[in-house]
Amino acid sequence: MKTRITELLGCQYPIIQGGMAWVAEHTLAAAVSNAGGVGLIAGGNAPIDYLREQIRLCKAATDNPFGVNIMLMSPNADDLAQLVIDEGVKVVTTGAGNPGKYIPAWKEAGVKVIPVVPSVALAKRMERAGADAVVAEGTESGGHIGENTTMCLVPQVVDALEIPVIAAGGIADGRGMAAAFMLGAEGVQIGTRFLASEECQIHPTFKELVVKAKDTDNIVTGRYTGHPCRNIKTKFAKQLANGEKEGTISPEEFEKLTVGALRRAVVDGDVESGSFLCGAISGMINDIKPCKDIIEDIMTGAEKLLAK
Repeated sequence: MKTRITELLGCQYPIIQGGMAWVAEHTLAAAVSNAGGVGLIAGGNAPIDYLREQIRLCKAATDNPFGVNIMLMSPNADDLAQLVIDEGVKVVTTGAGNPGKYIPAWKEAGVKVIPVVPSVALAKRMERAGADAVVAEGTESGGHIGENTTMCLVPQVVDALEIPVIAAGGIADGRGMAAAFMLGAEGVQIGTRFLASEECQIHPTFKELVVKAKDTDNIVTGRYTGHPCRNIKTKFAKQLANGEKEGTISPEEFEKLTVGALRRAVVDGDVESGSFLCGAISGMINDIKPCKDIIEDIMTGAEKLLAK
């Protein structure tokens, strides 16, 4: 399948792995890239020396394109923006802000810039700033979310831009990919499905929660903090949501309770105090497979449907 995204990124398939904080490290990124997609290493708030090592380990594990995701509200965003140039990273996705001040230097270094956007307005700003493509991410996604759904957001962003659009949010199989292409997308970004991959290094408890999740086992917390997140519905997540709804947990208390909660989920598998960020599509994920099999299943399913 050839699209403007495969041409832009030099990949076999128009599938990008989501830049999930604490999850997307070099093992997963390299596996996705080796399978024909584009793997991402999550920058998050990680130390620059650690991220430099992750980039170099990924280079050693794959000859195919991979990228780095930069959360622009992170305190190390400036250093990471320079690091991708210094290390010759060819693809950058961004979230939680406007990467405009970095784009000229990235473009000069030959970096392909793909911001993640939750709205048409931000998508237009990113195109004017020089982005090569955008990821239009619907509220079905795991982690930090906007309010617009994938089905509503993607076609509006496609209509508003000249650059290619990658769809994200609620895509875990060939049907989801085919639907995104029918809406005008030329690629998909997938996160939650790769949580249940053999190469993903998260705690086994996290994988088990994803595989066992039903369609109603996701919940959004933190809307009143201004940073809502979609999680797997655990006792801890329900406690946070109820406290927010009933006013028994203040935004300040919420922030204290959730500091380090993602690490506790990913590294420790702590269901008592961990935040298991995960998309609403988890109810469709029933097994753990190698990234290669996941991507091939998605591509085969999508191509059959689109051929009709």
